[in-house]
Amino acid sequence: MSDTTLRSRFVMAGHIKTHYVEAGANGPVVVLLHGGGPGSGGEAGFGRLIPYLAERYRVYAPDGVGGFGETDPSAPADQGTQSRVDQLEAFMDALCLDDACVAGNSQGAWVAAKYAIQHPERVRRLFLVASLTIGGAMGLQTPITEGLKALNSYDGTEASMRRVMEALVFDKSVVTDELIRMRNEAANRPGAAEARKAAEAGQKRLTSELRIKFDMRHTLPNLPIPTMFAWGENDTFAPPELGRELQKLLPNIPFHFIPNAAHQAQTDQPEALARLMIQHFES
Repeated sequence: MSDTTLRSRFVMAGHIKTHYVEAGANGPVVVLLHGGGPGSGGEAGFGRLIPYLAERYRVYAPDGVGGFGETDPSAPADQGTQSRVDQLEAFMDALCLDDACVAGNSQGAWVAAKYAIQHPERVRRLFLVASLTIGGAMGLQTPITEGLKALNSYDGTEASMRRVMEALVFDKSVVTDELIRMRNEAANRPGAAEARKAAEAGQKRLTSELRIKFDMRHTLPNLPIPTMFAWGENDTFAPPELGRELQKLLPNIPFHFIPNAAHQAQTDQPEALARLMIQHFES
């Protein structure tokens, strides 16, 4: 049986000292890409899901540029999420991951999709989870939701981090003191706040003057890679109504709406999401 323990690692992804967690042994490769927000990272975003996947896959979850996790906060993210795509390319090269299933949540879903668009020959299957960012890239209006307000109200304290996390999940019991402490320490390490601010400025640039790099209206619907979308029925950050609007624009991609799950379905319903992912990856 594979070792499902999360192992902390660093690698030089191009010029970026990138932190990641890995689990599993010699199975097919799955790469998981976390969402945005203070304190986010590979383990923080996917820690409850990874053990279910590691029983049959070799799983990697890197921390993105932009002040996330333990990745070097001085690494530039002057093109927002596109900078995360460029980092991912270097990460995959550094670890020789040239045939992988790639999955992402929220902002990370856009990163996963954009990487697949740029490198279809290197992605076997694509799995996306609840993404306002993809909604915007497909031309949909981004709603100002209660979850987004909670995210924007983060002030560096554990109390505000708890409010953020409770806005991202349905089952509040999964918001443990350990999770809050881990995310808050990552969000407050030297340079992280400045990196997040720079990445936010880069994202505004990407969605305005560099819009051609952000837009997916003509690329994602025609992506030849088998793709699946999952969305929490109780998402107050990226509401399921947005997911259903997105579903109309992506008729070739099956959507699954998961009950008793919010924006981080992988945290609320890790076993159910893992079953969907395994079904998709092995179909």
